[in-house]
Amino acid sequence: MQIKARSQFYRLASWLLWPGLFAAGLIGAGFAFHTAMPLLWFNVVYLSIVAAIAICERLMPYEQQWLQRDGETFNDVAHTLLSKGGVQLAAALGASAPIAVATIAQPAINAPAWLWPVGWPLAVQVVIGLIIAELGLYIAHRAAHEKLALWRFHALHHSVERLWVVNTGRFHLVDSLFKIALSQIPLYLLGAPLEVFLWVGAVTAFIGLLTHCNIDVRTGPLDFIFSTPQLHRWHHSRVLAEGNTNYGENLVIWDQIFRTYFNPDRRPPVDIGISGRVADSFVGQFLQPFSTRGFRQILGRKADHPTMGIAGLDGPESRSDDRTPGSIVEMQNSQ
Repeated sequence: MQIKARSQFYRLASWLLWPGLFAAGLIGAGFAFHTAMPLLWFNVVYLSIVAAIAICERLMPYEQQWLQRDGETFNDVAHTLLSKGGVQLAAALGASAPIAVATIAQPAINAPAWLWPVGWPLAVQVVIGLIIAELGLYIAHRAAHEKLALWRFHALHHSVERLWVVNTGRFHLVDSLFKIALSQIPLYLLGAPLEVFLWVGAVTAFIGLLTHCNIDVRTGPLDFIFSTPQLHRWHHSRVLAEGNTNYGENLVIWDQIFRTYFNPDRRPPVDIGISGRVADSFVGQFLQPFSTRGFRQILGRKADHPTMGIAGLDGPESRSDDRTPGSIVEMQNSQ
């Protein structure tokens, strides 16, 4: 059963769902962090939000055809479990690996206490932590689109042909580790307290679920602050000038600063994916980037030409190339 798009309830729900689900996740995380078993209860909250999003996707789908099965559900879940925390997340489909790592690593690192404003309100510290971590995530994500050696791993995420809550964590393990390193190490070196890591991890987890959801939500001015489904759907476009944008994982501040923010006044594309192809099985998808043959399959035939370039560094408005993200590789003549 689906809610009629023209009803007043539908319009109200479309505006309230994104902030409502996000707030519900953070409130639940707050309770979880104050229990004796914070990771366990965080995973319970996380899985509850997954279930809520899955229900909303059936009642208010953004795209009807994305409800159809694509044969990748098992692989999506498997990649989530492996790349986002392994055994720790076997019960909750991902996202708390950075929190688990921080719980162990942060107390063991002796960073100068004066580097971090520990006396400031926790909410302000979390915002600072988000902005710093987001810079690392932005650099890692953009590099994965513009560097040949990294695109081979990141292409797995872009190979999906529909967006929905389950493929939120469809990342290659190497891709995930690279992003975690660039986003968390600066916080360790600056001496951020464990509470900041916990809340940055929670925000990342719930925004990640929502950016990939197949729900017809309206986010309006939130698009200028957060990474929303509207923005992320453009990022999955097959058109290079559209896909090489909106790299922010939680916030879009660095997209705004580096001119990669893209949100035109039209509907994002439904036809998504890459020009290359990934293996059919989970194990095959994991091993594919490590072989020359698999590498070529991921890149697609266009990438065999040494003159193929990548999107420029001046923002989406300067790009006229219409190749698909399967060809987002760095094969510059100067190399």
